[in-house]
Amino acid sequence: SAEMSPSVVLENVQGCSAKCIRMLLENISGLDVDDDFTVEMIPELNIAVATFLKSIDTQEFVNKCAQNKRVTEFNMTARLLEVTSSIKAENIPDNISTEYITVYFESARNGGGPVSDVQLFPKENSAIITFCDHKGNA
Repeated sequence: SAEMSPSVVLENVQGCSAKCIRMLLENISGLDVDDDFTVEMIPELNIAVATFLKSIDTQEFVNKCAQNKRVTEFNMTARLLEVTSSIKAENIPDNISTEYITVYFESARNGGGPVSDVQLFPKENSAIITFCDHKGNA
């Protein structure tokens, strides 16, 4: 469907370097990293996010990952990144609290919705905001 997320999250990636992940994803997808997809490592969450620039069936890709011998050996799991469940906010001021971020993103004026979790990464001035599942009122 058109609603399918272009991003796949690989969880439990600590056993694999960024370069290793990139090559592994190229092998599984048959696509070229940088041209066809990008990979962002988020070490704090022990995940890597692969975003496909080329339109592919990401669910099928997730299934291929699950059957991949190397992915299994590294104990990694792949899942679709829900289109609206999390966002990463960059350039957050140093002294800001998770409470402030929660209230800010819940403000209707900012186009937000109920927030279930905020993870703050002060070293990189970023946060990951996870929204409550709101499929019911889509």
